[in-house]
Amino acid sequence: MKISKIILYNEPTVPEIQLDRLRKFLENTFQITIETRKNLFNNLDDRTYKKIASIRILDIKKPFQKYSTSDEDVLVEKESIDMSQEKEPPLYDGVELQKIISELIPDNENRMDILNVIFTNKITCTFDESDYRYHARSLISSNPVIISTTGMIEAPAKPKQYYLDLMTNFSKDAVDEIKKRYKGQFLEYHDSRLSEIAEGYLLQAIMYYETGEAFCDNLDCRLFNSHWQKDLLHSQIDNKKLCEKHQEILNQFRQN
Repeated sequence: MKISKIILYNEPTVPEIQLDRLRKFLENTFQITIETRKNLFNNLDDRTYKKIASIRILDIKKPFQKYSTSDEDVLVEKESIDMSQEKEPPLYDGVELQKIISELIPDNENRMDILNVIFTNKITCTFDESDYRYHARSLISSNPVIISTTGMIEAPAKPKQYYLDLMTNFSKDAVDEIKKRYKGQFLEYHDSRLSEIAEGYLLQAIMYYETGEAFCDNLDCRLFNSHWQKDLLHSQIDNKKLCEKHQEILNQFRQN
């Protein structure tokens, strides 16, 4: 493997990702050095907080344009206020956020054999030229890697009927009843399954960095690129293993 060490940066507002558990999972899977660290976004200078606030997405149907920040926007970044569950949470350009994070990685760790993985509750998006709009992403690959804990919950779609039921029932009691009816069929905030889901995204990030291929077409593989919550839960929770082809690649990594 070209990776000799992986550094995992924590997102403290989401304790369910369990960084120590992920460290053990990676050590057992790849047998390389894993280090865990605190949130990367703490104690930055005001200029950097302003840069992060400036990459919010103004219009999901337009390519990236720098956002004109307010003092409140910068304060949200500086105080690490969790906006992920707000009615209209800010969306961030994932590629631009990756550039800012790259500047924050210490020079001696900003190198090819050290993979830096940043967990964040920010909703990261990328602009898709095929339909000319931004889409929420759970994973922004390359190095540094960004894994959005909110993206795990919001990016893969919930059942179609769930959305239809919500659209035709507006009272709070009805919404609560609908959510109860579908409970367990998709991830929710502070879901105990988030750490197992994170394992799959880590595997996808590492495989992409090592082979240039992040995803697999086989639903029974943890590298499957799930667009639906039911597929995500199947590949990462119910099945929870690699397909034969990718298991062989992993075995080769272990031998080298």
